[in-house]
Amino acid sequence: MHITQLNRECLLHLFSFLDKNSRKNLAETCHKLLEVFQDPLLWSLLNFHSPVELKKDNFLLGPALKYLSICWYSERVKVCNIEDWMKNSFQKDFCNRHENTVSDFLLDVCNRCPNLLSLTLSGCGHVTDDCILQVLKNCPNLRSLKLENCVRITDHTLEAVTLHGGSLRTLHVDFCRNITQAGLERVRQKCPSVMLRAERSANMIPDSKPGKKLTLEKESRKLVQL
Repeated sequence: MHITQLNRECLLHLFSFLDKNSRKNLAETCHKLLEVFQDPLLWSLLNFHSPVELKKDNFLLGPALKYLSICWYSERVKVCNIEDWMKNSFQKDFCNRHENTVSDFLLDVCNRCPNLLSLTLSGCGHVTDDCILQVLKNCPNLRSLKLENCVRITDHTLEAVTLHGGSLRTLHVDFCRNITQAGLERVRQKCPSVMLRAERSANMIPDSKPGKKLTLEKESRKLVQL
């Protein structure tokens, strides 16, 4: 029996066991399998592990998407999570080339995936408060928001949660060093039903203000000389 003789339900089930690349390769073999690949029901969950994956055409964004995870754990992620004044020219160039990658992708999610239930972002150093605000506004059913090592996230995201996160039940802001204890307490007071976790966040040293960067850099050089 040839695979194309299976009914649509069986084909969708088979496709569900494949990763994004395998699904795309199989879809290119015939028109019937391409139709299965393009079925929104196949794309309720998406996981990404590098900036390159977000730019591929091996997945489909649509109303069926409910679970989205963008988690980068490479050395390059660490580059995007350090202050600009500490980066060399190569590091700055890399960050500039990928600065809008996740933000642009999340904008597409806001426009196409109103039924999103869970969003996890880890190591996304360029994601801003405004990105999260747009997600909260456009995905009203969002129940779980997990942010880890997203250094541009501040108390503005926590405030957005209190204003637009009516469906949220889980909020993680781990290793997000630019949020404060005051912001966390505000969420606890206004959203008592939300399970809040902030491991190594508000107690970490936040980014320095621009006016202090030069002083810190000089101090660092002194220590190196010593």
